[in-house]
Amino acid sequence: MHDEWSQAVDAHAQAADRLAEAARTGKPCAPIRDLVSTQADGYAVQEIHTRRALGAGRRLVGRKIGVTNRVLQERFGIDQPDFGMLLADTSYCDGLPIPYERFLQPRAEAEVALVLGADLTGGPFTVADVIRAVDFALPAIEIADSRIADWDITLADTIADNASAGAFVLGGTPVPLSGLDLRAAGMTMTRGGTEVSTGSGELCLGHPLNAAVWLATRLGRTEFALRAGDVVLTGALGPIVPVEPGDVFEASIEGLGSVRAVFGK
Repeated sequence: MHDEWSQAVDAHAQAADRLAEAARTGKPCAPIRDLVSTQADGYAVQEIHTRRALGAGRRLVGRKIGVTNRVLQERFGIDQPDFGMLLADTSYCDGLPIPYERFLQPRAEAEVALVLGADLTGGPFTVADVIRAVDFALPAIEIADSRIADWDITLADTIADNASAGAFVLGGTPVPLSGLDLRAAGMTMTRGGTEVSTGSGELCLGHPLNAAVWLATRLGRTEFALRAGDVVLTGALGPIVPVEPGDVFEASIEGLGSVRAVFGK
């Protein structure tokens, strides 16, 4: 039994090293499903990445929720989303240049971001608990990225790769939840002024707050429980779009305003 545990730990470290090397060199790696096969394996690899990042002085500022679309869940054969960690040095300002060269295979998606004003520890949580804990909402563009060549991923691959997190841009005008109907909120995202993605809050697990409740409950009894000040990217509101150098994306979400992601050439 101890040998099996040692082999699993070794496989997790090898997978983390392969992903880290891809990020360091900018060259996507082969899928890591030869080393990880389950969600638990994937999160174990992700935790290695998180602990290394924190050990290097990087700062955890929130979480991202992935696979919130029912079609994607059916593709992966699952009934729940996944999550990854958001670090301060992956946050960019609305409308300011984002260095394209920091990514391997970037894709943009529009999301509702929630910023917490209170901790969500313990649980399980209700929608009311989450609403009470949220300080304000913002429009956001997440730049998903994969260290794995050609986005050839299983669920274990993407979880291990920090849920394919790349970077994120938050809008600058906070909006309280009171009076917002995030389920019905329509989203339009343009690239260079041309519409490339549309959707609504309903496409994110039926309601962005549903995704937040899942995340809060999933993490509430762990050391990575959500804390006051954390940003939660609740999941894509519409189709994800590949990013090219020089692209300018603008996402508008009903009730929340707009946010721009501007990529260098």
